[in-house]
Amino acid sequence: MVEIRDGKKVLVTPVSAEDLADIKIGDIVYLDGDLMTCRDVAHRRLVEGGRELPYDIRNKAIFHAGPIVRPIQGQDDAYEMVSVGPTTSMRMEKFEYEFVKHTGVRVIVGKGGMGPNTERACKEFGAIHCVFPAGCAVVAATEVQRIAEHHWDELGMPETLWCCKVKEFGPLIVSIDANGDNLFEKNKVEFNKKKDAAIEEICKHVSFIK
Repeated sequence: MVEIRDGKKVLVTPVSAEDLADIKIGDIVYLDGDLMTCRDVAHRRLVEGGRELPYDIRNKAIFHAGPIVRPIQGQDDAYEMVSVGPTTSMRMEKFEYEFVKHTGVRVIVGKGGMGPNTERACKEFGAIHCVFPAGCAVVAATEVQRIAEHHWDELGMPETLWCCKVKEFGPLIVSIDANGDNLFEKNKVEFNKKKDAAIEEICKHVSFIK
């Protein structure tokens, strides 16, 4: 579901392909509901090892992140988020097509762009990839209302699947939309068109340097 709140476009899990149809690269969205941290080892376990995720993320969201969490004093098996910054999404690129196909995840959040495997997955299965601004890990933690579940703890804190409930998590910049359009790749083309002229202009001003 998509809600508009004070001008913000908020994706509320469960999210359908239809919900994402009008969202385009460059749009800024926020997320309410289910967000699970999921990075390298979890992707490898599912894609290469054939292991099922212990938490259903169909029509939900994942975050390429290795958070810092701490126990809540006086409560059994309860944790709170201290810091949760995005990790480089491209590390998951080789796994992402199979991962999206198998899990049905709709929203992927991380840092930096992703490539053709993710473009293909988003286009075929109706998903999007978004970028969370780097350097805002503590801000992101404040948007986590609670950690509802955690799995694969034996992998250590960064790789554990922390299943969070979030409220207006963002801002998230859409980098790959459900049409497979890729903001980072589009920008590369535009930047390369201007590169030679920019270099020529710079050289005029620094040609005295030997």
